[in-house]
Amino acid sequence: MKQIPLAITPLPDMGFDSLLVGPNAQAVQHLRSLATPSAPVYLWGPSGSGKTHLLRALADSRQSQGERVGWFDAHAALPWAFDEGWTLVVVDDCQALDPARQHAAFALFVEAGGHGVQWAAAGKLPPVDLPIRDDLRTRLGWGHVFAMQALAEGETRAALRREADRRGIFLSDEVMDYLLTRFQRDLKHLMSLLDQLDAFALSERRAVTVPLLKKMLVESTTPDSRLEHPA
Repeated sequence: MKQIPLAITPLPDMGFDSLLVGPNAQAVQHLRSLATPSAPVYLWGPSGSGKTHLLRALADSRQSQGERVGWFDAHAALPWAFDEGWTLVVVDDCQALDPARQHAAFALFVEAGGHGVQWAAAGKLPPVDLPIRDDLRTRLGWGHVFAMQALAEGETRAALRREADRRGIFLSDEVMDYLLTRFQRDLKHLMSLLDQLDAFALSERRAVTVPLLKKMLVESTTPDSRLEHPA
């Protein structure tokens, strides 16, 4: 009988200190030193380039000081009501906002500006290329815009190793090589896969190895199991 894993895996540290800066030093430094109120900030880049992590680090830094943050993305339920007690409004996944959420995001932008509340947003595309209404697209490009870049292989390895160490997982070079050669080198997906692997190893009561990873992929029905390239 398999052991049922308990929900005791520590949550990922999303603060600034947990970021591997890599090629995104300018964006990280800007948000770390951001004074309120400041010009709006927009981050863009491919999935896994650290946009959401950096926004969460900004939100975490505000909340750790007792401030309140409004966080929205393309899946957040409507309505989006502005709260005058916020000091920061974040809108993620701007490229995926449907017309109703575009309208809601525009209203939030106007409200935030009128109350001196900091605005930060992110998407996969630069503002000019976003498939959204013109007035929102224009406002997203008003302030500081940073192009985020994915980490290099060495930096990706370091990020995976650090997260594995935090979880108490020994991630051998063999497992690391398998992950980086058989899957998309998208840190977001790799971290999700590591999370699945951690839970699976606990349920199997076995160490993390390539055979265990292969077994998990065979048994898994999650989308990440389909990331592996065919042999």
